[in-house]
Amino acid sequence: MNPMLLFTWAFQTLIAFVSTVAFSIIFHTPRREWLCTGITGAVGWLVYLISMGLGSGTVGASFFAAVALTWVSRSFSFARRAPVTVFLICGIFPLVPGAGIYYTGYHFFMSDNSQALATGLETIKIAIAIALGIGLVLSLPRFLFTWRREGK
Repeated sequence: MNPMLLFTWAFQTLIAFVSTVAFSIIFHTPRREWLCTGITGAVGWLVYLISMGLGSGTVGASFFAAVALTWVSRSFSFARRAPVTVFLICGIFPLVPGAGIYYTGYHFFMSDNSQALATGLETIKIAIAIALGIGLVLSLPRFLFTWRREGK
């Protein structure tokens, strides 16, 4: 594996961590959850990078990243006794296809309808992949995410 590629992935993961924590601050997440939200966003972005490196397309990589970060969000939710949305909404921030939405609008207003349609369809595919990844993990039973055994 190329050391420069690993450095790039590590740097991008760090940036995803910092940007997720910054979004958590804006989103008024409790201070004690900032580290966990940052980890959630970093895990999602790292899985996205690894999936892209293994040859998955943007849509597939978004799906796998959404599954991973939703799994981490649910695990943190049970471990920290906080709502899953605290971690999920903040953690999904690096994956949201904002550039795709922007360029769809840009091409639409520049009357480049074919490019607007292509970009818009790709953006919709990514959004659906993220939604399916979240829905898949949220539909799994609760016992898969608890770290402690409850004894009587």
